[in-house]
Amino acid sequence: MKCPFCGADDTRVIDSRPADENTAIRRRRECESCHKRFTTYEKVEALPLLVIKKDNNREPYDRSKIEAGIIRSCHKRPISAEKISSLVDEIEAELFKREEKEIPTMVIGELVMEKLRKLDPVAYVRFASVYREFKDVNTFMEEIQQLMKN
Repeated sequence: MKCPFCGADDTRVIDSRPADENTAIRRRRECESCHKRFTTYEKVEALPLLVIKKDNNREPYDRSKIEAGIIRSCHKRPISAEKISSLVDEIEAELFKREEKEIPTMVIGELVMEKLRKLDPVAYVRFASVYREFKDVNTFMEEIQQLMKN
């Protein structure tokens, strides 16, 4: 592992412990050259996953797209960056548990909405309005009324 400070190749692990509910390993490392310490995380490499878009085009799965959508939905809401990252981890874990090579955006969108509904109703409605392409205020009202019933 290269040192992020000096670029030296010679680093050593000084501590390892489970992270992210045992889905990763956190390692503290020390550079043998500059003696600075840094942290790395080791995760199992996921199978390549293709996302089937609405127009039937396929593109590689990109975690940052889910994260960006959730961040926009949670803008000015009392939700920490850590909680958002944890939510994306949960969604990603569920997607990879399916062991499918291709997954439609519809499945991803519904999963994101399910998780956001539990986390924050305002963030949920924001995400749903973009994902479901709400056309007018009545569509918003219908979704809010449905949310209030549950």
